[in-house]
Amino acid sequence: MHSDIPNHRLRVSVVVFFALIGIFIIDQNIKMLFVDGFRYYSDCIDLILVYNKGVAFSMFAFLEEWLKYIQLLIVAIFLTYVIYLKKCYYALPTGLMLGGAVSNIYDRFIHGGVVDMVYWHCGFDFAVFNFADVMIDIAVVWILILNFRPSITQKSKSCKN
Repeated sequence: MHSDIPNHRLRVSVVVFFALIGIFIIDQNIKMLFVDGFRYYSDCIDLILVYNKGVAFSMFAFLEEWLKYIQLLIVAIFLTYVIYLKKCYYALPTGLMLGGAVSNIYDRFIHGGVVDMVYWHCGFDFAVFNFADVMIDIAVVWILILNFRPSITQKSKSCKN
């Protein structure tokens, strides 16, 4: 059983790494389109360029430069925890979440704020968001489902832990 632990850690680490890199690359390529000048306007959704200095709905913008370092610390703690768990069914949603988080943090270092571009204004105004935000939201819901529906994880044949 102990010899299987490094194998699980390796499997979890590889899945997290490739999901993280994949989301990061996709998100950064989308963002570069907008930084380079792409815009689109419609009756319900505008694709525009906005630099968000805070997090969701511009919260915590008052933290300014400290925000990116706090987020880096949170990402490092979360990644360490998931690898420590050795539960491979957390690997993919963790990779999605961390890919989005790292991409948004990278924006803070490069652009001084997160590059957001999707503005929903059909029926009501919603916050401007990006692909990374969507991946983070999907990952959070996925992880919550795994935590509150343990029967799902017990059916997994690829995860013995």
